[in-house]
Amino acid sequence: MQIIENKSFDMERALYGSDGIKLINCTFEGEADGESALKESKNIEAYNSTFKLRYPFWHDQNVLVKNCSLLETARAPFWYSENITVDKTSLQAPKALRECNEISITDSDINSSEFGWNCQNIEFKGVKAHGEYFMLRAENITIKDVDFSGKYSFQYIRNALFENCTLNTKDAFWHAENVYVKNSIVNGEYLGWYSKKLTLESCIITGTQPLCYAQGLKLINCEMHLCDLAFEKSDVEASITTPVISIKNPSSGRITAPSVDEIIMSDKEAKCEIVLNKEEALV
Repeated sequence: MQIIENKSFDMERALYGSDGIKLINCTFEGEADGESALKESKNIEAYNSTFKLRYPFWHDQNVLVKNCSLLETARAPFWYSENITVDKTSLQAPKALRECNEISITDSDINSSEFGWNCQNIEFKGVKAHGEYFMLRAENITIKDVDFSGKYSFQYIRNALFENCTLNTKDAFWHAENVYVKNSIVNGEYLGWYSKKLTLESCIITGTQPLCYAQGLKLINCEMHLCDLAFEKSDVEASITTPVISIKNPSSGRITAPSVDEIIMSDKEAKCEIVLNKEEALV
């Protein structure tokens, strides 16, 4: 690979169409304020470099970014690209990923609104992330050891696994399909509305009106705290290990819990079985 070291680039499409270059300690900034520095490129590696200009990696293939900084001004850095690896990197640009395929992000820090829209085949591990409308309509996702905060997250996603995560969010997993969340903490309001085949196993769930209008919903040995008006209009199989504030009109299935302060069955179509079983309680 051609090595480019200790250089600064500010021109429009400065390295357009490159194939097989390694950037070391480079900076993309300057008076020319040029965008799309590496558009239509492939086999690109960037180390210890700083990106301050817009749209650096569009329509690219085989990109490795390690120990780099993509600042807020480097907005929309990865679009329409495939085989992207991001490691030990600070990714602060809004709209950072869109319509990309085969993405791996590890040990990195993300602060990006509208991140990951319409992306496929994504792996996160050891990531701290913040952003609104995070991962909208993304598919085939594996997220492990991630600390996330931000509203309206993971909506319309399909085929996803979350493991050992902390999610501080609101309106998460709306319309999500075939999603498994395991050994995680999910804090937020209006969780999982309109979802299909959403499963939570050994999770801690907090927040008002969770898991309503869901189909094929499963909770396996989960804790629920500060959860009221849960499961409205949902088809649900749930094993809950803590008392629940209130359950409202679940449509079908079976819910077990040690106690429920209020059970509301005012809808004639609410036919879910609710079993109060003190043996379900945590020791």
